[in-house]
Amino acid sequence: MIFIFPISVVADSSKSSVVMDLDSGRVLYENHVNDKRLIASTTKIMTAILAIEQGDLNRKITVGEEVLSMYGTNIYIEVGEKISMKDLLYGLLLRSGNDASVVIAKEVGGSEEKFVEMMNEKAKDIGMKNTIFKNPHGLDEETKNFSTAYDMALLSKYAFSNKLYRKIVKTQKYEVSTVKKTYLWYNRNQLLTDYKYCTGGKNGYTPSAGKTLVSTASKDDLNLTIVSLNDGDIYNNHENLYENIFSEYHRYEIIDKNDFHISAETSDKNFYLKESFYYPLTEQEVEKIRTVVHFFKQPSSDKTGVINIYLDNEKIGKLFIYTKEKKKEDFSFLRRLKELI
Repeated sequence: MIFIFPISVVADSSKSSVVMDLDSGRVLYENHVNDKRLIASTTKIMTAILAIEQGDLNRKITVGEEVLSMYGTNIYIEVGEKISMKDLLYGLLLRSGNDASVVIAKEVGGSEEKFVEMMNEKAKDIGMKNTIFKNPHGLDEETKNFSTAYDMALLSKYAFSNKLYRKIVKTQKYEVSTVKKTYLWYNRNQLLTDYKYCTGGKNGYTPSAGKTLVSTASKDDLNLTIVSLNDGDIYNNHENLYENIFSEYHRYEIIDKNDFHISAETSDKNFYLKESFYYPLTEQEVEKIRTVVHFFKQPSSDKTGVINIYLDNEKIGKLFIYTKEKKKEDFSFLRRLKELI
């Protein structure tokens, strides 16, 4: 992976931080990116994505006595109260409900211990190599969740690909009623109101972890995530980092699938791409992009070759070249035309 730093980096108030492009995964800025640290309530991003993928969002869940041991930020649901998984997710991500996290864990995993196992398995699947979860909420007096800025950026990238997750973390206000009471929750992520390009995220704090924030922002088709751990000025830091990166980088279309041509008049095949290729670059880097086309000696099914994309000498991506049969009349016409010429 290429690590390219912006020309003029602002002061960074965190102990660890990273800026990652959500589409390509390219790291655009890093600061002690692989240092293991406590992650506080940013843990709940993993809790939420597991619930979205594994849980029944419309199921009414009866709150159990597991909530009685929770402290810190809660949504104050009561034992015996019935509330849907979807509503719990809003309470989890908007208000950082520790009580919501243990109810979700018990519902999805059968027990908190089993759910934590699922969290760690998911972390491995995502590629979070330096992460260990011990609980679904991030409180760290008894058990501790450790990760890195880079690993949490991978989690943010993964979660951001989920439509419901994006909707929830961008919500400013959410109201829900149960048989017992009505809740009105405002999003605790202050960056949503402070920074117009912010599209969501999750904050956290414990005395041991300090302030933590995982956020996302989008401007001119460039979609970014920032993670900062043990950060004394999370919101100003994220806004300044975003502004710096947005001023230096733009999302370029390097290969357009709709403008892809290979001259092969005598072939009975048409060549095409299934997707285009985009990448965040500085203006100076645009001239350093090159592409290399390679055709397979023994094509497999309809996959006949590959386009490798390089920035300087570093490979940054690839696109497979596919083939499909030409219409007989088109091929016959081309052959006759060549014979005439």
